[in-house]
Amino acid sequence: MKLITEMIEDVQYLIEEDGDGKKNHFIQGVFMQAEQKNRNGRVYKRGILENEVKRYNESFVRKNRALGELNHPQGPTVNLDRVSHMIKDLRFEGNDCIGKAKLLDTPMGNIAKNLVKEGAQLGVSSRGMGSLEEKNGVNYVKDDFMLSAVDIVADPSAPNAFVNGIMEGKEWIWDNGVIREKEIHEYHQMIQKASRRELEEKALFAFKDFMSKL
Repeated sequence: MKLITEMIEDVQYLIEEDGDGKKNHFIQGVFMQAEQKNRNGRVYKRGILENEVKRYNESFVRKNRALGELNHPQGPTVNLDRVSHMIKDLRFEGNDCIGKAKLLDTPMGNIAKNLVKEGAQLGVSSRGMGSLEEKNGVNYVKDDFMLSAVDIVADPSAPNAFVNGIMEGKEWIWDNGVIREKEIHEYHQMIQKASRRELEEKALFAFKDFMSKL
């Protein structure tokens, strides 16, 4: 499975007061889209994306676990020390998946609030894992797609977009509820299965093979 990220720039910034007069900060807009080729040349079929959004709502949004980060990390999992927001609503309107996320009072959440206040144009970017199938020059996301998070990001032409591109090229696997990078996992498995006599030889091979691919 590959790490798949998609950027959408057009989101709104909202400030709402709760019953106690406290101001809450939100971003709202199209978080994902189905049935059209995006800037990365990928298409999500409506049924596939709808099923995954339903699962994500049940497992994460409704349990206040739908956390996202400021900028993409270098993998599919959410790092709690970089959390900036929590998705409060995720629903379909036509082929658009409309989301609303609350900016949290965390270090990264406060950075996001201040960036918006100063006029920074931020967007959102979905992050998930899945396989791709090419048809007529278009990559269709297959039904094994799993949404990990929706992150807040800056202009995709910024240097971090290059990092995201590198990470997208890596293979990831789902291993008993843990997401692992495929090559690292395979090295670990090979070393674990080695006999005591083979251990040093296998470890050296894994190291050289890994370094040759950097």
